[in-house]
Amino acid sequence: MKTIFKALIMSLLVNSVIAQTTEEKINKTQILDYISKLPTNIKVTMALENIDGKPYFEYRTDVKVPSASVIKVPILMSLMEKVQANEISLSKVHRLMNAEKAGGSGVLMNASEGKKLTIREIAQEMIRTSDNTATNILIREIGMETINQNLTKWGATKTQLNRVMMDIEAVKQGRENYINVLEINALLRMIYDKRVATPTLCDEMISMLKNCEDKTTIPSQLPQELEIAHKTGTLAYVRGDAALVFTPQPFVLSIFVEGFDKEATAEKIIGDLAKICWEGLK
Repeated sequence: MKTIFKALIMSLLVNSVIAQTTEEKINKTQILDYISKLPTNIKVTMALENIDGKPYFEYRTDVKVPSASVIKVPILMSLMEKVQANEISLSKVHRLMNAEKAGGSGVLMNASEGKKLTIREIAQEMIRTSDNTATNILIREIGMETINQNLTKWGATKTQLNRVMMDIEAVKQGRENYINVLEINALLRMIYDKRVATPTLCDEMISMLKNCEDKTTIPSQLPQELEIAHKTGTLAYVRGDAALVFTPQPFVLSIFVEGFDKEATAEKIIGDLAKICWEGLK
């Protein structure tokens, strides 16, 4: 019994030292110095945590920011909850109609009317190419109210889906979709920990997120072989990315940039900050 107790104490001490050492590797001063040198019109919001939710670095984490397409993560999670409850089948076939096509990102807006797609294929396009048509189809399948109820159930108070994709009139009326960086990190951890839907469906979500085509933000300055499950978002006024980064000690990182003049500027900021974080955690 004493041997088991000693082994347990040693394990706790080792884990504590590892966590402390990892946190010390994060160069918070370097991150803050980088942010302080940005033009005053640029606002950065970010959260870096370990896979258990321990904070490594937080900046403006009390605010909510326009989500852009990062809101597609909780939409995907809500879909899988419906699948788990046998209310939606991933093999169900949807026939694409011209009336439901949305502009912006994605490939379905150029697909032929009547094209047959499974719900799984639609979900894959929502993440892979950030397809807005696919997203709006899934919002209708799941229900906007259900998605927001799930967000509340999952503990999110600032992350909200208030409109479909490319609804310009809704934006003019002040109805925007929002994300909080701590909340989106928590949602990604739920998928990683298999605490939503089923373990198999969580694995499928991670595979979809690893297949996100947009590599111009968090992955841009990291090793190409590094596995990253993430979802980016782009609007004229916000550029963001939320990611699970699969280093030997996986971490969760969300970065949003507002107030930029060029999209490439925001992408470089996100890439630079992600590199600083990765260098302390690799």
